[in-house]
Amino acid sequence: MRDSIFKDCQMDSPRQSKKAGLNREPKRSQSQSGTPPQKDAYARLLSQHRSSKFSLYLEQYAKDFSFQREGNGPSTLLKAQSERLNIPQRKRDQVPHDFSDSSDFSPSSLKSKGEDSSLSLYMEKLSSRNAQQDCERKQGVSDRQRRGQRRDTTTSHDGDIESGEELSSLTPNDSNKHQRQQKKNKDSNRDVASKETSSFVGCPQSPKKASTSGQEQEKMKRSKKKNVPKHPEEEKSREEAGVDTQMSWPNSLHGKDKKLQQPRGLTTSSLADKNKNKGGRGARKQVFESYMTSEEVSHSLKRGELIQGQLRINPKKYHEAFIPSPDDTRDIYLDGIVARNRALNGDIVVVQVLPQEQWKVVRSDTDCEGASESETQREHMTQTVQKKTEHTPRPDVIVEDQCSDQDELYSKFQNTTLTDTGGLLEDTSTPRSNAGILQKTAKVVYIVEKKHSRAATGFLKLLPDKPFAMFSPVDHRVPRINVPLADCPEDFSSRPGDYTNTLFICRITNWAADSNFAEGRLAKTLGQAGEIEPETEGILTEYDVDFSEFTDQVLDCLPKNLPWIIPPEEMRKRRDLRKECIFTIDPATARDLDDALSCKQLPDGNFEVGVHIADVSYFVEEDNALDAIASQRATSVYLVQKVIPMLPRLLCEELCSLNPLTDRLTFSVIWKITPEGKILSEWFGRSVICSCVKLSYDHAQSMIEAPEKMFSAEELPPVDPVHPIDEIHQSVLNLHSIAKNLRAQRFSGGSLRLDQLKLSFTLDKETMMPQGCYVYQYRDSNKLVEEFMLLANIATAHHIYRKFPELALLRRHPPPKAKMVDELQELCDQLGIDIDLTSAGALNKSLNATIGDDEYSSARKEVLTHMCSRPMQMALYFCTGVLKEEQLFKHYALNVPLYTHFTSPIRRYADIIVHRLLASSLKCGPHLGLSTEEVQKQASHCNDKKTVSKRVQELSSELFFGVFVKESGPLDSEAMVMGVLDQSFDVLVLRYGVQKRIYCKSVAGLDSFHHHKLGKKSELTLVWTPEDSEKPPVEQVISVFALVEVQLKADSAPMKYSAVLKRPDDIGS
Repeated sequence: MRDSIFKDCQMDSPRQSKKAGLNREPKRSQSQSGTPPQKDAYARLLSQHRSSKFSLYLEQYAKDFSFQREGNGPSTLLKAQSERLNIPQRKRDQVPHDFSDSSDFSPSSLKSKGEDSSLSLYMEKLSSRNAQQDCERKQGVSDRQRRGQRRDTTTSHDGDIESGEELSSLTPNDSNKHQRQQKKNKDSNRDVASKETSSFVGCPQSPKKASTSGQEQEKMKRSKKKNVPKHPEEEKSREEAGVDTQMSWPNSLHGKDKKLQQPRGLTTSSLADKNKNKGGRGARKQVFESYMTSEEVSHSLKRGELIQGQLRINPKKYHEAFIPSPDDTRDIYLDGIVARNRALNGDIVVVQVLPQEQWKVVRSDTDCEGASESETQREHMTQTVQKKTEHTPRPDVIVEDQCSDQDELYSKFQNTTLTDTGGLLEDTSTPRSNAGILQKTAKVVYIVEKKHSRAATGFLKLLPDKPFAMFSPVDHRVPRINVPLADCPEDFSSRPGDYTNTLFICRITNWAADSNFAEGRLAKTLGQAGEIEPETEGILTEYDVDFSEFTDQVLDCLPKNLPWIIPPEEMRKRRDLRKECIFTIDPATARDLDDALSCKQLPDGNFEVGVHIADVSYFVEEDNALDAIASQRATSVYLVQKVIPMLPRLLCEELCSLNPLTDRLTFSVIWKITPEGKILSEWFGRSVICSCVKLSYDHAQSMIEAPEKMFSAEELPPVDPVHPIDEIHQSVLNLHSIAKNLRAQRFSGGSLRLDQLKLSFTLDKETMMPQGCYVYQYRDSNKLVEEFMLLANIATAHHIYRKFPELALLRRHPPPKAKMVDELQELCDQLGIDIDLTSAGALNKSLNATIGDDEYSSARKEVLTHMCSRPMQMALYFCTGVLKEEQLFKHYALNVPLYTHFTSPIRRYADIIVHRLLASSLKCGPHLGLSTEEVQKQASHCNDKKTVSKRVQELSSELFFGVFVKESGPLDSEAMVMGVLDQSFDVLVLRYGVQKRIYCKSVAGLDSFHHHKLGKKSELTLVWTPEDSEKPPVEQVISVFALVEVQLKADSAPMKYSAVLKRPDDIGS
């Protein structure tokens, strides 16, 4: 399994390490790097003297030794040595610790000090080896991270499945958390677990020992809070004060890579680097390498020396980034912001692969994924109330069903908790005992295209005696930004406290190579953090969604004479279908009605079925201002409370929308079809319709469920008197019957559907605040529309590809990565889940067969769907002239050779291009004025905007659900366990369809917990303190598919909430 839910099962906490000690010593040697430890005199001495006196002597020596170096504390080195010497935790804690980066310990830095005693030489070797091992262990990252986050699967009423990389959130103070994580991981990851791992947490060996250790740890935590900057870029402030510092990014494999060829696992933030960069106290160092020239990049790309790809930054661990590997294997890893070289998330970059000795060692991609528990627990316990825009999962909102494409796989699963920064990506601190797999590492040498908007929402902080303020973005993947005080509110300098909770938008204008900070300008003051409108505007701005009013130049392209009527000459060119019984079926609140259906029974018993799509291309002429803005926006963006339209509302909601009882221009595909769903003939053409009624999904569902009922006019919206209600009812029943047959054929033919629970809101009409929420029900009426939209899209794809083999805009869905599928299969086998991943059809069949048939079957299917959607790739628009192999055109989930989008031109620009191609092929429209390359460029842009639209929709839903929990909570619900880590577990909250992570150490009333892992199967046993001291403790087993009771409660931070585990009934337990 690819997600963090099964992560870190093999990591031990410091207390666990302490107990493991001696008996695990032999296995630690296996986890070291390829070079075996040298058996010098001091190694033998160490192996023979394990007394506390000798250990303390080494400890004290290390302490003195480390203080001689430039402010670099001994924390990591001492812990590494003491762990190997089995020094008790209590004694280790007594050693003063400075929490500088472990990357400061390298052979070069030690030797530069000129230490020449025998013991110092031994300490050099030991520290060098430990630094190497620490780094290598921490560097294990699996494909899960590289692929961005989990991809969940869903389907809209158009049908196909697509995977979108989801961005999850960082919590506040991520950088100090990250440094604390690295520090703690050196303890927790030191021990290597065998295939069967048991760890016990919560019961110290002796009260005295426990209390001493606890007090020391608290002191350590406090000292960390004082010493560790809240954000890596804060190091810059020390630099400005005349102290030359390094970026606080452990595990760096980046930076001065051309100058440094360090031993495996060593980082670039070494003393060697520091000394090299120093030009005297206060001198500015070169933080980033200069970019290569475009000529150098072009030649090197042609020679295969460099690699181009889109940068993905892990939002939960923002020092980690990835680009796809050209050979379609494990993604290439970029460690730290120096390796990213000022590129931001989504940018198209060129990278140089680092030497093999600097590659990362990772374990099996599905083995023990997720953040280290010692990491995430500390993060969870130390979170602040600083606001984040990209929170974690929360729900997927279906504002309207049509808003979410059915061919989209998007991830909400990876975000299992708003307060969890460890996330569901693999931990980098991975022991090497498991079969080590090398992952290439790289650094950015050139930015081809800055796709990131360079805008961010965040907060301002006054810097005394500086001509600028510090802007701290909510998204920690964006650097901190120096903003001129002139941009700030007039009274900001005198009253900075008044703006503590005020959200601003800032745009980066420059990021110099010698600065950890970017430079920027404040664009706008949004308002108070946590309020819906300021937060919404911030989301839209950050993701570069154009929500401005349409310009006069654009509006001039619209028809002037209103009310508009179809010109008689246009009417003569079209097939007149106005007398046919044609109707729309949409969400009740929909206003942009793209599609209508008709179904007429023929004398021979067959049916004439029509799909009629708004003819948007008639109004949006190629190459005018309206076309330009539509192609730029590429899609409408659906928020919970409103829509950001692709086209002006006059078109979206009036002239193009297939409103009832109004003549409208359409593009139709009409089939002669048997009752069994066999297509006998097909017709495409431009047409005119007049919809006789606007049905909602609820209306259509009522008709399906009551086939004999005579519906009255009061039960339905206004109906064209020409068509009796009974005629409409019968058409719906006929369409439903045919759709069931089409659907059965599709799935028997190998199609796949991965549904996700979706959350809908009811809003107050005046305040637009959430009044309630519910899981959206996908019913037969939705399926009816979906089948005919799919049929129309498939038919159109074949038609335009046949006519324009070099120009057709199609949509492909690549198969899942074979390697990930194999690992997922192995995981499912060990969990006892009978899943067949050999094909889309086999997966669909086994998914439905595995879940059982009881009240929790849908919840089990949801959990399984999350697991199975992770290996899925994204569905993509493309131009057929670019891909030469037809096999690559295939849509994996639908299991069809050709597919496109034709049915939603009001909200998708890709559909407009398809309409133009269709019109040209039918000789009822001009030839498309685009080349193959231009179609491909527009296809790529549509892909980008589709991903952004999906993410913005999710953030909007997260915002509203956070507000709902705050206003209506606490909320009780059953939950199903989705995954188990060593100190936490993920649950699906059944009532609301959201996922959360629950940390064992945060559960009130828990006495202890015990983690057990056999193979890939992970379980936690929770031991509850008895409410009655006379009774024994209550045990609760947490494993995948187990049911628990939770309560959702608002946190102090805006829009954030936690899931609180409720105590099980003593009898039931």
